Amino acid sequence: PARMGLRALALLLAGALLHTQASPSARSFQLDYEHNCFLKDGVPFRYVSGSIHYARVPRPAWRDRLLKMYMSGLSAVQVYVPWNYHETLPGVYDFTGNRDVEAFLDLTAELGFLVILRPGPYICAEWEMGGLPAWLLWKPDIILRTSNPAYLAAVDSWLHILLPKIKPRLYHQGGNIISVQVENEYGSYYACDYGYLRHLLGSFRALLGSEVLLFTTDSTRAEELRCGTLQGLYATVDFGPGSNVTEAFGAQRRVEPKGPLVNSEYYTGWLDYWGEAHASTSAAWVARGLEDVLQLGASINMQVSPFLQLTSLPWPGADYKDQYKPVTTSYDYDAPLSEAGDPTEKLFAIRTVISKFQPLPVGPMPPATPKYAYGWVALRKVSACLEGCAAPAWHCSAAQHPSLSLQYADLLDVLDVLCPSGPIQSQFPLTFEALKQVYGFVVYHTQLPWDVPDPATLGAPPHSICDRGYVMLQKEYQGTLERDGQTTLNVTGRAGDTLDILLENMGRISFGANTSDFKGLLGNLSVNSRPLSNWLIYPLAIDTAVQQGWLHAALPKSSSGGRVGPAFYTGTFETPGIAWDTFVKFPGWSKGLLWINGFNLGRYWTCRGPQQTLFVPGSVLHVGRPNNITVLELEGAPSPALLLFLDRPLYNRTLGCSTTAAV
Repeated sequence: PARMGLRALALLLAGALLHTQASPSARSFQLDYEHNCFLKDGVPFRYVSGSIHYARVPRPAWRDRLLKMYMSGLSAVQVYVPWNYHETLPGVYDFTGNRDVEAFLDLTAELGFLVILRPGPYICAEWEMGGLPAWLLWKPDIILRTSNPAYLAAVDSWLHILLPKIKPRLYHQGGNIISVQVENEYGSYYACDYGYLRHLLGSFRALLGSEVLLFTTDSTRAEELRCGTLQGLYATVDFGPGSNVTEAFGAQRRVEPKGPLVNSEYYTGWLDYWGEAHASTSAAWVARGLEDVLQLGASINMQVSPFLQLTSLPWPGADYKDQYKPVTTSYDYDAPLSEAGDPTEKLFAIRTVISKFQPLPVGPMPPATPKYAYGWVALRKVSACLEGCAAPAWHCSAAQHPSLSLQYADLLDVLDVLCPSGPIQSQFPLTFEALKQVYGFVVYHTQLPWDVPDPATLGAPPHSICDRGYVMLQKEYQGTLERDGQTTLNVTGRAGDTLDILLENMGRISFGANTSDFKGLLGNLSVNSRPLSNWLIYPLAIDTAVQQGWLHAALPKSSSGGRVGPAFYTGTFETPGIAWDTFVKFPGWSKGLLWINGFNLGRYWTCRGPQQTLFVPGSVLHVGRPNNITVLELEGAPSPALLLFLDRPLYNRTLGCSTTAAV
């Protein structure tokens, strides 16, 4: 009888335990090392996830993109939090509007998603400096992603702001965040600083508690797994289609002999770099690799995935692979869900594979977003169509009006608007970081101290142009100096002639051996090896000038185009009663930036490619009143200066910069 009583008691306790694990008051998400799986509320579980960057999706489109992800069969989303997007200056935080990460997380919960959170502090994500704030480099001796005290102090300050917002949303607290990644692919970084990882582990545990699942992600290379993993952080791997799945997970097993198999970054596409062909990965290849992973019972997150959206300056980053390689403005690298939110063949192939392993949500996939080809727009403040044009004011052909005018101003003529605080005097050039200029552009101004009657070499020391310098002598454009490219120009002039170099930050390195990527003139310029001095340096606040409308008031000149050198062009256009998504093409333009209604839509570089259009979300357009357009063209505008609004993007057009792009 006593033995029976003990058996009955054991059954009662087991039943009570199962009830506790399944009840909402005792939610749990844990590792099961015995059965090599996750346990969600005590039940074996695996997730199929996709990455989404709320910072790259206009807030009005958050729900649409998430709903399409949900209908594709995903059970979870992986969410990046870029530190520099929220702490824009030391101690200055922004969680409003598109940066309202709490609102985004609440929306994922409303739509039924679990969340895998990637709060960094470094996230990569092809994002400016991998999400690390550029103001960290204001301390020249700082060593990023290490146990350096200055770096750790900044990290701790940030985590004490961010993680308390996260803690109430953890799964065991009643939220939907099932796991949190610590750092990102740290094994690929040169430092291999275990003290740094231990510090992060302690900070995350102190702020989030002992129950949340913390993990790392690294490639399958043994050396990277050695430096990127730490006891107390569950180690996962990343690999793409075409990999031998058994071998890839074998690498994970060498550092995690037990526990669930996890691919935290399954690549459904790859990166686009300026000057290289548009990336393309076949739907069949992606689907086959996904099925191989799921057949092993593994969990997976799809990266560069169905769910990524436009990016705007200053956020695109760069890789360093033997040379500096800036990434394009668009983050649509042949994604299953396009930049404009359109389901693609690849998305449906992924959905079909998922359906073999778990039920799909009931209902149809939401349709593609509506788009409109608004047609030709001339950059001028008055109507683009003159007398005799039958088309509406927003749709005009260049052939009908070859002499359409526009408003423009040379950049050097509006420095008082772009730099209202005035220049900084320095004997030698100063970096962006020394100037506390985080992003954008800086003008370096001096004078020739002697006559240069014969062509002389204007040059810079190796690796000191970061990243592109547009050279003007007596306000006449001479050419461009470029990082890892052309670093000399021939010039002539007289003593006292003005010399101006407009320096452009093309994006700090987000992946590579070193993320300490200083910008500007890192060394002095010289003429025939004789150094120049006595610089006036103008940090430019172009975004502010555009958003405040100062440039529209400061552009007095009229031109039919054909200008060379850095200049602003402005104009307006009206939509025909609708504000739908659209794409802007720049026929005949060279390189520059576009703003519509003060919204920075990013960088175009039509002569370098592969990206030929910029995505314009309908949410930034006005209906019933003019839309203000501002273009900063850096090298040379066409004549006439026209933009073409299309209903589709154009890629894969890598051209020579001396070639005029065809319409």
